[in-house]
Amino acid sequence: MRIAVSGFLAATVLSLSAPTLAADPAAQKAELHKMCEAALATLYKEKPAAKAEVAKSAGYGCFSSFGISFFVGGAGGRGLVHDNATKKDYYMNMAQASGGLDFGIKDYREVLVFKDKATLTKFVESGWEFGGGGQATAAAGGKGAKAEKTEVSTAPIEVYPMTKTGLAIGVAAAGRKYWKDDDLNK
Repeated sequence: MRIAVSGFLAATVLSLSAPTLAADPAAQKAELHKMCEAALATLYKEKPAAKAEVAKSAGYGCFSSFGISFFVGGAGGRGLVHDNATKKDYYMNMAQASGGLDFGIKDYREVLVFKDKATLTKFVESGWEFGGGGQATAAAGGKGAKAEKTEVSTAPIEVYPMTKTGLAIGVAAAGRKYWKDDDLNK
């Protein structure tokens, strides 16, 4: 039974995880920039001090993801990483797998703040982030109670998760992979 649930979960996440983007690369980039601007605006509204942190950082990343979990979970999405020094944007994909006492479904945004250039470069080139955390989330249409914590082993990166819609509770070990989108980075 658990294997069947895990297989169904994996198939569902793969079919629903990545936000739907336009077919044209220029339109996809525009949609990712719009998502990032909205994520930063939400972050700055909820945590005004983050605006100065982002401004003085080496750069930042914004990701939009959708995930499902029932003991075993997965999430996927897309985003961009902006280098503050060079003003260059890197378009990226994201996937996550988790396991533990974790139950829920959610659509969320995540802002990553890179505190130094070496970390930003390593993230863009190799993209790995490993972590685990606990969460209790209930939100609908961007409104609701949110209490999330993300542990990141690829320090120094500050992670700000923001649930847009969903319900989730639990503690899980998770592994994430971020990688450059070859088609959009041409």
